Amino acid sequence: MTKAMWKGCSRHIGSNPDFDPGVCNDTPRRDGPAGFFIWKTGMQAASIAWKSIIVAIVVLALKSLAAWLSGSVALFSDAVESVVNVVTAFAAWGAILYANRPADDDHPYGHEKAEYFVAMLEAILIGAAAWSIFAAAFDAIRHQAILDVPAGAFAANIAAGVINGAWCYVLIRQGRKLKSTALESDGWHLFADVMSSAGVLLGITLALATGIAWLDPLLAILVSFNILWSGWQLLKMSIGGLMDTAPDQETISAIENAIAGAGAGALQAHDLKARRSGPVTFIEFHLVVPGDTSVSESHAICDRIEDALRKEVGRARITIHVEPEEKAHSDGGINL
Repeated sequence: MTKAMWKGCSRHIGSNPDFDPGVCNDTPRRDGPAGFFIWKTGMQAASIAWKSIIVAIVVLALKSLAAWLSGSVALFSDAVESVVNVVTAFAAWGAILYANRPADDDHPYGHEKAEYFVAMLEAILIGAAAWSIFAAAFDAIRHQAILDVPAGAFAANIAAGVINGAWCYVLIRQGRKLKSTALESDGWHLFADVMSSAGVLLGITLALATGIAWLDPLLAILVSFNILWSGWQLLKMSIGGLMDTAPDQETISAIENAIAGAGAGALQAHDLKARRSGPVTFIEFHLVVPGDTSVSESHAICDRIEDALRKEVGRARITIHVEPEEKAHSDGGINL
């Protein structure tokens, strides 16, 4: 194709009100249906995050009541982690709102990475909570006291665990559906909290049944290590996102299959790169077409591939660089 033809491709694509000018590039503008879809999805995630704040406050009240009624160090450790849950729920809500802001001159690729900072904050606060639990438990081992946990304390903690268990399922499911790192990380944090609560209740039951008082603070120490492990996993995830780690192999395979299935009329796709930025997947690759393919035909192929990719990965920013057939790679690439 001639240079003039490629200029025509740029004008043709730029005439679409949903996209910025650029050769086979579908970066959404602030207005138009594509931008509205991203805004709507972000608002759904923010609504769920706001409900998480309410759930976290209710759970904190129940666990604090259980700790106050019993004087148990293990139940106290469970309540301390719920304080972290409240703080991170507020942080997740704020980050999702910020991440949903449209791209601007200072952030041309959007604000979605803000969600990774929430995961990092969550990891730091989890580490602080784990240390406070460990210190309280160690002190309780040195100054053992007779454990007396009334039925009301058990009931309050069990109720809190049931609420957390149900809500963590909602967060993980909706986080994956909406591609929200903040929601999914919050869900897995709550799941670790549920497991900790179950372990605490088991330890207290054993301590009461056996009369061995140090089992209560010992379980609290184990809970602190479990919380610390949860924080480490969140920290790794946030660092990976900030460092533009490639998606998992399942996502890469889905992208390759979508290109292969929708690329009729082209010859090859190569130099495929992808990364996640919060709920958005960035995808770019080179598309080789026959030399006699017109700009309009090339653009139609790009549109078809982009539609197929969105069906596979949801929210995506896709950049396709079209090349003539002499640019095909003899090794590697996706033959179409």
